[in-house]
Amino acid sequence: MAASPILFDRELLRQRLLRALRGKPVTFLLDHVATEMVDRLSVVKRSFSVAADIGTPSGALRKLMRDRKLAETIIGVDSLAMSGVRADEEALPFADGSLDLVVSALSLQWVNDLPGTLAQIRRALKPDGLFMAALLGGDTLTELRQSFASAEAEIEGGASPHVSPFADVRELGALLQRAGLALPVADVDKLTVRYATPFDLMADLRGMGATNALIERRRAPLKRGTLRRMAEIYADRFSDGDGRLRATFEIVWLSGWAPHESQQQPLRPGSAKTRLADALRAIELPAGDKAGD
Repeated sequence: MAASPILFDRELLRQRLLRALRGKPVTFLLDHVATEMVDRLSVVKRSFSVAADIGTPSGALRKLMRDRKLAETIIGVDSLAMSGVRADEEALPFADGSLDLVVSALSLQWVNDLPGTLAQIRRALKPDGLFMAALLGGDTLTELRQSFASAEAEIEGGASPHVSPFADVRELGALLQRAGLALPVADVDKLTVRYATPFDLMADLRGMGATNALIERRRAPLKRGTLRRMAEIYADRFSDGDGRLRATFEIVWLSGWAPHESQQQPLRPGSAKTRLADALRAIELPAGDKAGD
């Protein structure tokens, strides 16, 4: 099996996140996701004994889960050990079948081997255990990505990545099935945040610890002319009537269950007792015929 490509400098990610948390962290996006996640978990009519929060870059999610009494024990796991067990998301410290619930908010998009991490989560779940996560999706910061690419191509004759690539919802949904999770669900929530300038957006990204950490990122500083042109393109293409600029954050929600015999199973091919045409009261035509022929 081919090794997963190494896209992200995870040590640099850790350093930037730690700097953001020790300074003035920007938490509006994480707060939104944490609130939405506990709302989604509250709909699940289950009691969870042992839960693990994988990589969420603060204790906000765990606090809300404790406040809502969503699990008896909640273990925080992240590479900074700010409040919990220190471990990398790519090497989880759990025994097989030891967890009833695994959650993660705005962390797994930075994992180089996401299929491997999902497989570890699947093994760590007890039968009928639940996995739920929120990741940044492919349309996140599309405005900033396009503006940088256009400005750099125009001013410097080429473009390098300034915004991390993120997977789309179809790819992520397929990874749930590949990991062996049952009843997989993937859906998208898009948030539009407005800024006075692109530089205000970039300041917020620094406050989230979410600036570009690609291995193949450009190391030399951008020219002032390129930055100025990027801001002009952004304002020209992505401003509202009042002059404020749009920034998209796409949140992909994933959930799936460790298989268990009690779960709903798909019917075997050919086992249906009622034909679809009969159920719909439709006229079934032979292959190749058209209605009205």
